[in-house]
Amino acid sequence: MNHASNSIVGLINFLSFLLSIPILGAGIWLATRSSGDCLRFLQWPVIIIGAAIMLLSLAGFVGACFRVTSLMWLYLFFMFLLLVAYLVFIIFAFAVTGKGHGHPVSGAAFEEYKLTDFSTWMQHRVRSSGSWYNIRSCVRDAGVCRKLGQKSAYQNAAGFYQDHLTPIQSGCCKPPIPCGYSYVNATFWSGTISYADSDCSKWSDDQSQLCYDCDSCKAGVLENLKHDWHKVSVLNIVIFILLVVVYVVGCGAFRNNLRRDNYESHGEATMTKSQPSRLHF
Repeated sequence: MNHASNSIVGLINFLSFLLSIPILGAGIWLATRSSGDCLRFLQWPVIIIGAAIMLLSLAGFVGACFRVTSLMWLYLFFMFLLLVAYLVFIIFAFAVTGKGHGHPVSGAAFEEYKLTDFSTWMQHRVRSSGSWYNIRSCVRDAGVCRKLGQKSAYQNAAGFYQDHLTPIQSGCCKPPIPCGYSYVNATFWSGTISYADSDCSKWSDDQSQLCYDCDSCKAGVLENLKHDWHKVSVLNIVIFILLVVVYVVGCGAFRNNLRRDNYESHGEATMTKSQPSRLHF
């Protein structure tokens, strides 16, 4: 029975190890996205938590197989702290990425985005000139706008307005529609400067400038980040629930194991006392 109980605890830890793999995979996916996603920070907590769960599960597995009680206690303690940290991170990520949405453009299939719609914490990530310089360079070097311009070279205004632009294409590659510029192609717009929007004066037909300094571009980057996070958020919640179930079952199995060990130790001591030596002096 003791061997069976150890096997259950070992199996529980092996399941925890398996559950850490999709967490790591989600973090790596966020870190290696290459479609102009130049603001990345939510992936590092995911990767760290996934790696920590993997290492702790291995420690618990070794502790169960070799009956190292101290290792099992450490596993249960640190796994509890890790689950709390995981839950806090999920709640935090939802809180900071929950705001922000696209604004419909009359007669267009795409939407435009406003930086002020996003959470203050998210805005701070792109408002500082130092961090935005690196993000801006990344967006430009990714060639998102260049590819859009090439695609629209033989497209009229009506065709362009029916395109489903990505948030970065909508915010960084063209001026805001309220500015009233006339369409030439996706990255060339003619007309005089309007002040209907604060971004109007920031727009330039210079292909190295475009609307990269516009708040709409920063909003597009944040919307892309929000979209990517929401893709993995459901996975994070499901994995967290499964980990909690696995942890609770593991605690129960480990507790039963300790009780059985104590019972067997007490039983052996009782048998020793009930069968004294027959040699008397």
